[in-house]
Amino acid sequence: MEAGKNAQVTEALMVNARIERQVCGKGSSDAVNRGRAYVDAVADGIMIHSKGKSGDDIKEFCTIFRNTFNKSTPLVVVPSTYNQITEDEFIKWGANIVIYANHMLRSAYPAMLETAKLILENGRSLEADMFCMPIKEILELIPGTK
Repeated sequence: MEAGKNAQVTEALMVNARIERQVCGKGSSDAVNRGRAYVDAVADGIMIHSKGKSGDDIKEFCTIFRNTFNKSTPLVVVPSTYNQITEDEFIKWGANIVIYANHMLRSAYPAMLETAKLILENGRSLEADMFCMPIKEILELIPGTK
């Protein structure tokens, strides 16, 4: 049978609501009320966001949300600014998903700058090899090139 013809397809869709109340300077109780409204409406999960560096507001939100409202809705945290907190701590607070949102991009950019600098300084790319993945490994990432 050809793929897609008469095949039974099971799709899963998960709707996560992103709460920015901590970013906007509102407190955890306001964020929890918003989270409750999102879950009551349709959200399958809640992503809580903060620009605070301590993570205290995230801990407070997770604790209140879990203890007073909901024990099962997935809670998503994005520790870009409060990156000293471990995944084990997030789990204790009641978070289920940790998204390292921009760390790969932020770490790649300095390596790209260093590579460009070395090429410009040396008039060739040999000195930049230490920052580069071998071409063979790159090709192995592309389907059909093995």
